Amino acid sequence: MTQPYTGGCACGAIRYSTPHAPIFQNHCQCSDCRRRSGTGHGSYLTFPARAEMAITGAASEWAIAADSGQQKSHAFCPVCGTPLFVRFSGMPELIAVHAGSLDEPERFAPQVLTYRVRGLAWDALDPALQAFERMPTA
Repeated sequence: MTQPYTGGCACGAIRYSTPHAPIFQNHCQCSDCRRRSGTGHGSYLTFPARAEMAITGAASEWAIAADSGQQKSHAFCPVCGTPLFVRFSGMPELIAVHAGSLDEPERFAPQVLTYRVRGLAWDALDPALQAFERMPTA
């Protein structure tokens, strides 16, 4: 069994914990991630069994249509504004947390870069990462 992944917002109003290991870890350079992060990309760990992730505190959410046409719901702390997690209407069993919200952000080990097609020249990421023009399908 792996050590739980834990994290939360900057002010401590919202906390999360999961006993599961991430099934996908990525940097994403899509327009949505760039705008939301305020920089050139977002960094995420995607976990299975969203129902088994313990979340305390009440996050605020807003939704947007992804390039796939599916809805993505973004959760953030209504007190301090920290982005926390993303849920996907097309994959309701999954939840992705923002790498920067982890208690131990050094546990984030990106596997791939997604939406390279939307990357900005000034946002140079590890060239050794496998890069996809968009989101891989399988």
